[in-house]
Amino acid sequence: MSFLKPRSTETTRDRLMTVAEMAILEKGFAATSIEELIAEVGITKSGFFYHFKDKSELVKSILERHLEAEEAWFDGLFARARELDDDPLHEFLIFLRLLQEDMERLPDVHPGCLIAACCFQERLFERDVHLLASDSLLKWRARFHSRFKRIAKIYPPCIDVDLEALADMLTVTVDGAIILSKTVREKEILARQTALYRQFVKTVFLGTENSSA
Repeated sequence: MSFLKPRSTETTRDRLMTVAEMAILEKGFAATSIEELIAEVGITKSGFFYHFKDKSELVKSILERHLEAEEAWFDGLFARARELDDDPLHEFLIFLRLLQEDMERLPDVHPGCLIAACCFQERLFERDVHLLASDSLLKWRARFHSRFKRIAKIYPPCIDVDLEALADMLTVTVDGAIILSKTVREKEILARQTALYRQFVKTVFLGTENSSA
């Protein structure tokens, strides 16, 4: 999700990763060649191999950079939410509102999910790339699940709900919305689905009578 901020192009290595990331999201890893990347960046093939031993190392570096930026983005959103309200439920709802607002500011449809691209083309990547992608999704689960457990202590759920599944639901909602938005070329879908998830979370913990605000 760190596409929300411009990628660094400060160094040749940064430019290579940025060009490669967008190419992979647009047409896939297999269809992205070293030749097109070096042509876009304006370096020789030996220049590419100076920075990366092969395409697999390149995509691993891209994924590591993506995940680091994503963690910082989430941390920032939660920090802003906590400044506005330290009640765990209100903090989470504000986080979702901020997430929605970031989606609304997208200039165009979401370019795609890098983690999903790695999962859908798993046979093309080495095991360490799979582990990075898996660990990232498990971190999403742990981050949101821990918050839901704290919320549930103050606001017992109004329905029988698996809190870990509720945490996974945000990942499912966002990635599903990315696919739908990109396919039908409607950028509003991502923000709209995030808002719907927020409303569902409110209903889970506050019930239907108190969840309309």
